[in-house]
Amino acid sequence: MLQDKTQNRNLFWLIGTGGIIGLFAMGLTKFGNPLNMGICAACFIRDTAGALGLDNAAVVQYIRPEIAGFICGALILSIVKREWKGQGGSAPLARFLIAFFVMIGALVFLGCPLRLMLRLGGGDLNALIGLAGFASGIALGSFFLYKGFTLGQAKGQPLVNGLAVPLIALALLVFIIIKPAFIKMSAEGVGSMHAPVLIAFAAALVIGALVQKSGLCMSGGIRNIFLIKNATMFWGYVTIFVVTLIGNVISGKLKFGFAGQPIAHTEALWNFFGMVLVGYGSVLLGGCPLRQLIMSGEGNSDAGICVIAFILAGATAHNFGIAASPAGVPLNGKIAVAIGFTVMVMASILCTFLKQAATNEAKGT
Repeated sequence: MLQDKTQNRNLFWLIGTGGIIGLFAMGLTKFGNPLNMGICAACFIRDTAGALGLDNAAVVQYIRPEIAGFICGALILSIVKREWKGQGGSAPLARFLIAFFVMIGALVFLGCPLRLMLRLGGGDLNALIGLAGFASGIALGSFFLYKGFTLGQAKGQPLVNGLAVPLIALALLVFIIIKPAFIKMSAEGVGSMHAPVLIAFAAALVIGALVQKSGLCMSGGIRNIFLIKNATMFWGYVTIFVVTLIGNVISGKLKFGFAGQPIAHTEALWNFFGMVLVGYGSVLLGGCPLRQLIMSGEGNSDAGICVIAFILAGATAHNFGIAASPAGVPLNGKIAVAIGFTVMVMASILCTFLKQAATNEAKGT
């Protein structure tokens, strides 16, 4: 009975969080964010990397205040709940590599798992293919989890480690408010489309707190379906889709089809494999890009390393012609996905079967 009440309470928070995210995503689009991209952790990190001058793609340069909002919302609520704790130190280089290629996969698909649901809610059928790829990647990652994959146990860390990413997020917020000369700002393209700073930050602050409270994570939701036959967490993302779909119907912005969708391409194979990479890597890391932002706000420096990897991957994707565009996926993007898949498979084997063999040998079995 107590377990049923707990599960119902969790479901309430997950559905509520999903509903708020859907509403806020529609609202941020109304205030200036791109269509079907009211919220996107991967795209926003990519834009921020461009604004810091890490790449020269003039159309994707803007410090998205939503990033600071997600992190600070999680930081504040975790402190209030006395859950904030500086921890980390488990396989940092392996995490960095996996996170790097998660971001590459997202930029080949053109969106994180959250944006995938927003695209679906806008009628973008390319996102259905992406969803199939995402679920396939999670299934593969879940197989390795079932076999014993681990990147190690996080340990207590100095206070400065846990606060590093939140402090960087606050610095970025200050930069977008005072606009120092070294910050780049897109005059056209996606980077020029944005909601007012304070509105975007406030919305993301609420979302960050709600995700911290509910534990919402799309990769975790699908992983739980595979591993423990529990779909509770996934209902939060179903709610995002439903709310967004209704919002687009009411606003007259619903557009079913593959062609002509906002900030999307129609190369089905690479929509699929880009999201395979995102799903696979997110399971290995213990959370999708949005979840990594939230965990970094909670003091997890392992998640902080992932966030830094996302930033560098976002810059690399544009510096080396990897990122997709509405015109399609460049050759370098396809090669990068193949490399990323190879890296993740190798990491999975090394952290599962070979580690088990070494353990058994040490025990003399």
